[in-house]
Amino acid sequence: MTITITPAASERMRSFLAGTPGAAGVRFGVKKTGCSGFGYVVDLAQSLGEGDELMTVDGVPLIVDGKSLPLIDGTVIDFQRQGLNAAFVFHNPNATGECGCGESFTVG
Repeated sequence: MTITITPAASERMRSFLAGTPGAAGVRFGVKKTGCSGFGYVVDLAQSLGEGDELMTVDGVPLIVDGKSLPLIDGTVIDFQRQGLNAAFVFHNPNATGECGCGESFTVG
């Protein structure tokens, strides 16, 4: 299982964690949504759930649920700013297609 976090994404995640004492880590996974099938989920997690895997990536505690693992293995998480907008951006080698807005993806 490999997930990579760019320095910009790592800095942003550390900032969120610093502002939330007691958080167990950053939850990263997918949920069924959007026009292409799956959407990414990035949120702070207060605790580990059943089936969760905890890994440390660039010093950031990352929590991934077992169902998401095969869909996001190899993903690179970046954080980009464009003008007034800022967002996490995902480069997922498992995605075989994405919707036009890049918010959801399909797998083969």
